[in-house]
Amino acid sequence: FFDYITTSMPIDINELRTYRGGDPQKWRKHMAARFKPAEWVDEVITADEAWRDLTNEKDALRKKSNKIQKEVIFPAMKAKPKIDCSAAIAENKAIQVEIKVIENEKLPAAAAARDKLLNRIGNVVDPEVPISKDEDADNLVVGLSPHPENVILPKPQGKLEEEGFEPPPTKPLTHDDLLWRIDGYEPLRGQNVAGHRGYFLKNCGVLLNQALINYGIAFLRKKEYEVLQPPFFMNKDVMANIAQLDDFDEQLYKVSGKTDDPDGAKEKYLIATSEQPICAYHMNDWIELAHLPKRYAGISTCFRKEAGSSGRDIRGIFRVHQFEKIEQFCIVKDDFEVSQAEQKRMIDCAEEFYQSLGFPYRVVCLVSSELNDAAVKKYDLEAWFPGQNAYRELVSCSNCTDYQARGVGTRCGATKKKDAKASFCHFLNGTLCATGRGICCLLENYQEEDGVRVPDVLVPFMGGIDFMPFVRGPMESKGDKAAKKKGGK
Repeated sequence: FFDYITTSMPIDINELRTYRGGDPQKWRKHMAARFKPAEWVDEVITADEAWRDLTNEKDALRKKSNKIQKEVIFPAMKAKPKIDCSAAIAENKAIQVEIKVIENEKLPAAAAARDKLLNRIGNVVDPEVPISKDEDADNLVVGLSPHPENVILPKPQGKLEEEGFEPPPTKPLTHDDLLWRIDGYEPLRGQNVAGHRGYFLKNCGVLLNQALINYGIAFLRKKEYEVLQPPFFMNKDVMANIAQLDDFDEQLYKVSGKTDDPDGAKEKYLIATSEQPICAYHMNDWIELAHLPKRYAGISTCFRKEAGSSGRDIRGIFRVHQFEKIEQFCIVKDDFEVSQAEQKRMIDCAEEFYQSLGFPYRVVCLVSSELNDAAVKKYDLEAWFPGQNAYRELVSCSNCTDYQARGVGTRCGATKKKDAKASFCHFLNGTLCATGRGICCLLENYQEEDGVRVPDVLVPFMGGIDFMPFVRGPMESKGDKAAKKKGGK
């Protein structure tokens, strides 16, 4: 997948051109903060210089051609009698051929090589982000619910644990066992149909899934979000302007079939999140400042390979290839302070949602090594799973500034005037609820001796059901079945 070239780069090449006021050292610093090679910046600069040398060569050849025409060919043709200028004409034709080779072959190749390198450069890093590779020690805890009076935040996660912070109490059963006992899913039948991580939701599992979706929509509608249900697949050239290269290998499913594309010219990929198609919702738009901010609630099924998660979370529906998600996607003007404030508003919104559900959680500002290329800062909301005795991620909220907007050409402000610098919108995204994980967390936190209680806010969305009793015992493992079979012989 390294053969595509985006038409719009995620950062402005002029940011690396000192003669245009750029500061390459700033970008070296940010790359180092991401624990990526700072010399990648220099490789872009070298490639850009090669492109500029070709541009200068083309300009010099054009200037030489104009001089030959003006000083030799035109006077010779106007002279009486005419002067033989065939040698000059031949020389000029050769120059024109050389110019076309540079314009049509060398310059595009040089620009493609430079832009491919430029695509590796990540966004800036927000000052709040801890510069570290160690999540467990250095993720910055900025929120806790419930928040003990003696705990002062923000504080590095490792430091909090060293000081003896005690998380909420544990409970005996895990989400996969609970979902089975309430007759909420059929994992083996799902795997028979769809393979690894396949599942059928059934009965209360379906009701919980739909309740979280509908409650999430109602919750964001009250906050004046526009609700969008996007296409579930995207053209590759559009996806390539949004997704990182490694996403294609680790996350995205390619759609086969040529019903609407008999020549196979347009490859398509299933979306991993509604963030991806909503990024392109305003592709090539110029949004007036008076119409910002824009806030969207994306509702979609999501499809992920989970290629990098082999062997992790194989039980239950916490980590699966197909799930539903309600996503916050917000667009603001090109002002870093404005997008920082919007990110804080979005994570506050997510906190309010999970407080209403009664889930204990913490909010962490992720260390720099965990940022994807687009994000300048990422908050995760990690809810407490008492059956696993662990905090697990439910929400990821990122400020991508203008990184993604450049890829899809979404500008803001007044229509561009001559010599005015283009202003690109700032894009932000944040999970409200991935329903599979939300169900898992709900089951573990609301488990009782003979079933699972439904959070009060979800009861109206569950058709009045407030308790889901256990209707079958624990799920038998392959080992249990083999032992039974052996014992029966």
